[in-house]
Parts: sequence; C-alpha cells; structure tokens
Amino acid sequence: MGMLSRKLGVDLGTINVMIYAGGQIVLQEPSMVALTIEEERVVAVGQEARDMYGRHPEHIEVLRPLRDGVIADYEVTEAMLRYFFRKVSGRMRFRGPEVMLSVPYGVTSVEKRAVHEAAVRAGAREAYLLPEPLLAALGAGLPISTPAGNMVFNMGGGASEAAVLAMNGIVVADSVRMGGTRLDDGIINYIRRKYSLVIGEPTAESIKIQIGAAVDIGEELSMEIQGRDQVGACRARSP
Repeated sequence: MGMLSRKLGVDLGTINVMIYAGGQIVLQEPSMVALTIEEERVVAVGQEARDMYGRHPEHIEVLRPLRDGVIADYEVTEAMLRYFFRKVSGRMRFRGPEVMLSVPYGVTSVEKRAVHEAAVRAGAREAYLLPEPLLAALGAGLPISTPAGNMVFNMGGGASEAAVLAMNGIVVADSVRMGGTRLDDGIINYIRRKYSLVIGEPTAESIKIQIGAAVDIGEELSMEIQGRDQVGACRARSP
C-alpha cells in the first residue's frame, strides 16, 4: 500500500523523537546526529548516532540539533527529520506525509517558523504545529473539552511547561527552558564531587530513570555505575 495520504504525529524533543502513525508509535529514537567535522556529512542518525557517542573518531562529531526544546542547528535537524520520515514511510512513499509537530508553549514566531520549514524541507507535504501542553493533556486523557480547568505539567529534556486547559484550549501556561538534561547535568556534577568519578550523559540518564525520585519514597535505592576515576587520572598526569 502506498503512503499517499499518511499522517504522522511527531514529538520533536531535545532528547528523543517519537513518531505516531496508524494508532501506534512507529518510531522512537534519540535526537542525535553524527557527522564529519570538515565536510559536515551525516554518517549516522538516531540510535546509531547515540551508540557512537563517546566512541567516535576525532573527525566525527555527535551532537543534538535541538536545545532547550527548540532547533539549535537547522540543517542538521532537517537531515534528521528527513531520515526519520523515510524510515517510517518506506520506499513506497509517493507523496510527503502530513505532519503534526509539537512545539513548546511560548516559543517565538521565528522558532515556530524554523520547525515548520525544517519539516517541509525534510519531505512533509503539510506541517502543522500544536503546543506541547495541549497534546500532553490529550495524551493523558484529560477532559479538556469541559468548562472546568485541568492542569498538566509536561517535563521534557530541554523545556518544562505547566498549563491549565479548558474548552479545548490553553487558559494560562508558562514554560522554562530547562528539563531532564539539567537533571542529568546535576547528577554528573554530584558524582564528580562526591566520588571523584567522571560519567557521561547516558550513565546519568540511566541513574535518573532507575533510582531517581522527585519525592521521598521511603527507601534508599542504589545501583552500580562505571566511570573514569578523576583522582587516579590526575595522579597519572602529575610529574
């Protein structure tokens, strides 16, 4: 069956990209791209790029093209979206898909235009933007069509938002350009100060997911991690 009228929902996140189609999530991969430094040629996207993180040769750079919930590198974001669209549509795609993309509440018109143009240039036939708090409330099943207010808090990798919704719209909302990546940075800094151990972003994220908690859960959790001994490295470098 050709993808003549395929419609995609895209959660374009700082950490991950999720694509929804046909009633299910058809793609969930890291928002990462590996490219050569001199030619800026893309060599890997998504999970493959993340697997290269910290293990790539010097002539290759692995980066996140989105920062704080918005596009930081337009051309790399376009290349990443093009790769993901082709991956979910396959070779039988005759027309570009219609795409609905999430954007943080309060983004500027310039930032919205960048997302729209990146999606269209990546192959989308049409691109529509909706605020993330509204989509989060719909996904959570909140009765946002009623006159009563419903509050949702959406914490992403690069931005966090709180909103009150009623009558299918946002009554009031606010957002800050910080999210899960800031927690990862805090974990990295804490491990370095406390244990003189240097860990990377994937390890910090794993700690956050496995034993992190926003409130007191009544018990202490622990896990084993690996990193580079900062004290031993300093001694090895000393004359």
